[in-house]
Amino acid sequence: MRTSRSALWRMAGFGGTALLFSLLIIAVRVRWVPLESIDRGIAEELNEAVAPSDFLVTLMGGISRLGSFGVMAWLVAIGTTLVLVRKQYKLAGFLVATTVGGLILDPTLKLAVGRLRPVVEQPVAHGGGNSFPSGHSLNSLICYTALLLVFLPALRPRWRRAAVIGVGVIVTLIGFSRLALGVHFLSDVIGGWSLGVAWLGLCATAFELLRHHEGLRVTEPLEEGLEPEAADDLRPTEPHEHRPGTAWALAFGAVAWVFTFGALVVVGLPLARYRDGNGNVLWDSTIPHWFAGHRSDVLGHVSIVGSEVGNTHAILAIGLVIGAVSLAAIRRWRPVIFLLAVMFGELTLFLASAAIVDRARPDVENMDGPMPTSSFPSGHVAATILIWATAAVLVMPRTRAWWRWVLPALAVAMPLWVAVSRMYRGMHHPTDILGSVLLSALWLCAVYWLVKPNRDLVSEEVPEPVSDLQDAGVPR
Repeated sequence: MRTSRSALWRMAGFGGTALLFSLLIIAVRVRWVPLESIDRGIAEELNEAVAPSDFLVTLMGGISRLGSFGVMAWLVAIGTTLVLVRKQYKLAGFLVATTVGGLILDPTLKLAVGRLRPVVEQPVAHGGGNSFPSGHSLNSLICYTALLLVFLPALRPRWRRAAVIGVGVIVTLIGFSRLALGVHFLSDVIGGWSLGVAWLGLCATAFELLRHHEGLRVTEPLEEGLEPEAADDLRPTEPHEHRPGTAWALAFGAVAWVFTFGALVVVGLPLARYRDGNGNVLWDSTIPHWFAGHRSDVLGHVSIVGSEVGNTHAILAIGLVIGAVSLAAIRRWRPVIFLLAVMFGELTLFLASAAIVDRARPDVENMDGPMPTSSFPSGHVAATILIWATAAVLVMPRTRAWWRWVLPALAVAMPLWVAVSRMYRGMHHPTDILGSVLLSALWLCAVYWLVKPNRDLVSEEVPEPVSDLQDAGVPR
C-alpha cells in the first residue's frame, strides 16, 4: 500500500510540474506584465552584481558549461556504455529516451514560444536562439537526474542521499548561472526545470509500468534507483588483493612527479636558449623550415586532423571512453585510477614544465596561431602517447584475441601522426617531441609501478564477474 501511495504522489507531483510549465508558457506568450516585470528586474540586478567582476563571470561561465551539450553528451554516452557492457538494456534505453526527449523538446518549444533573450546593460555572455525554456536548465535536470536514477543502486545506502543532494545542487547552480550571465529570465529557468521534471516523471512512470508488466515491484527511485536488482552488475567488485596505503602511493607519486618535472626542466632549459635559429640541435631549425617549405592544401588538411586528435578535447573523450569500458568490463577501480593518475599527471607536468622552460615556437609560420603555452614539451604528443599506451597496458594482458594488437599499433601510429602534424604546422621542434617522449616514459612507468592496474590478474582470488569476459577472449 505504501508503494502504491508513493507512486500516486509522484504522479501527482509530475502532473503539477507539467501544469506549472503550461501556465508559464501562457504567461510568456501573452506577455503577462507582472511576470515580465519580475523577470527583467532580476536580470538587471544580477547583471549589475556579476558583470563588473571577472572572477564571477568566469565562475558562472564554468558552472554553465556543466550544462552544455558537449559535457552532458559525453556523460550520457559513458553512462550508456557502462550499462550496455553490463547487459542492462532497459537502463540504457531509459538514458537514451530521456536525454533524446530533452533534445527534442528544447528547440521545438523555443521556436513555438519565440521569446527573445534578455537585453542587459553589460552583456557578458551570448546565448543562441530563443529564450524560453532554458535548455541548460531543462537538459541538465534531465541528464544528471537520469544518470542518478540509473546508478543510484550502485551506491551504498549511506551515500545515496548525498548523491541526490549533489545532483540537486549542480542543477540549481547551472540554472542560476544562466541567470547570472544574463542569457535567460527567471521564468525561462523555472520553465526548463518544470518541463524536465514532467518529462522525467513520464519516462520513470513508463519504466515502472514495464517493471510491473514483468512482475517486479514498484521502486522508490530517489531512494533505491530505477532498477535495484541491477546493483551487483553496476557496482565494481571489491578488490581481493592487498592494497598499499593511499598515503604511501600519494607520497611516492609526488616524488615521481618531482623527478619527472626535474628531468624535463634539465633537458628543456638549455634548448630554450637556442632561439631565432641560433641552434640546430637534432635539426630543430632544419626540420620546421623544411616542412614550411613543402606545405600543400592536402597535407594541410591531413595535419589539421592529426593535430586535433591530440588536443585536450579529443584526449579527454578517448580517456572517458576507456575509463567507462574498463570500469564496466573489468569492474575494478585500479584501471580507472591508473588512467586518471596518468592523464592528470601528464597535464600538470606539461603545464608546469612549459611554464618554466618557456621555449619559443619555431621561427616559421605557426599555422595554429598564438598558443597559451610554450613549445617544450609538446602536450599534444605526450597526451596522445599516454592515452593509447594506457589502453594497451590495460587490454593486452586481459585478452588473447587478435584485435589486442590494434592498441599497441595505435600507441605508436597515433603519436607519430600527431608529432609530424605539429611539426608540419610549425608548432614544435623535434626536441619538443623528444621531451614529450621523456615525460611519457618516466611518468607511465612510475604510475604503473605505483598503481599496478593489472594486479587482479595475478591475485589468488579472481572475482566471478571477470568470467563474463571469457567469450571475448579474456583469460582467468
